[in-house]
Amino acid sequence: MSFSDMKQRSKTNLASLIKETEKISNPKTGFSDTDDRYWRPELDKSGNGYAVVRFLPAPDGEDLPWARIWNHGFQGPGGWYIENSLTTLGQKDPVSEHNSTLWNSGIEANKEVARKQKRRLNYTSNVYVIKDPAHPENEGQVKLYRYGKKIFDKINDLMNPEFEDESPVNPFDLWTGANFKMKIRKVEGYSNYDKSEFEAPSPLLEDDDKMEEIWKSENSLKELVSEDKFKSFDELKTKLDRVLGLGTDFPPAPKTVDVPFDGGQPYTAPPKPAAESTGDDDESMDYFQKLAQEA
Repeated sequence: MSFSDMKQRSKTNLASLIKETEKISNPKTGFSDTDDRYWRPELDKSGNGYAVVRFLPAPDGEDLPWARIWNHGFQGPGGWYIENSLTTLGQKDPVSEHNSTLWNSGIEANKEVARKQKRRLNYTSNVYVIKDPAHPENEGQVKLYRYGKKIFDKINDLMNPEFEDESPVNPFDLWTGANFKMKIRKVEGYSNYDKSEFEAPSPLLEDDDKMEEIWKSENSLKELVSEDKFKSFDELKTKLDRVLGLGTDFPPAPKTVDVPFDGGQPYTAPPKPAAESTGDDDESMDYFQKLAQEA
């Protein structure tokens, strides 16, 4: 697709994106600190942070400006389980099956364990970094940004406004989108994004040639959810058995599975020792990822 075609399609992109957010809101049923493609705002000593970015349209040849990835992060007798879920690909996942078994047992203690092992949802998009006070060298660069439900809700609210005097805006559009002011505070030990907001709609730049260059430099999002980025069911099952001690000194749960437990419901609370998150999911997920690298 040419840049001029993409500019023409920008007028109809919002409607298709709204349909996708409806799928997410009403479902029918790995990030690396060493990967320099990724960006995240840096917090100061008080736990505050500020940055301005522009969410970018879908990369050339791709349909959506975000990738959705389900993952699990929890601790068992045999260590930590921190893995992407195969349900991202629409496949069976051993944790989801095990959680279904726990839930269907009817035992409240088992249900509580299943709740702590539920899937959590993260999104990844390309962003253009406009202002990064902590690292100004990032300004003017295209980066991958991973974010959770709090920020996605703000994106969705902009595309699906509640009030009649508000017009829907596609924040991923280069011409009629809006810059995102990221305002981060530390609340109860977690990063809170409630004060973050979109600016008024405006072109990212006045130069179409420069915007085409930015668009062409985006990272693939489809690549993030390709099958080779996920471990096989058998590999995940082997790790899950080790982490939970199944088949060793710890009694396994019953093997019958009736109704899927976590079909589409986002993760609500990280397991101990982390406290319950009150902000976006990136802080707690980074904590889990570091533990996985140390394991």
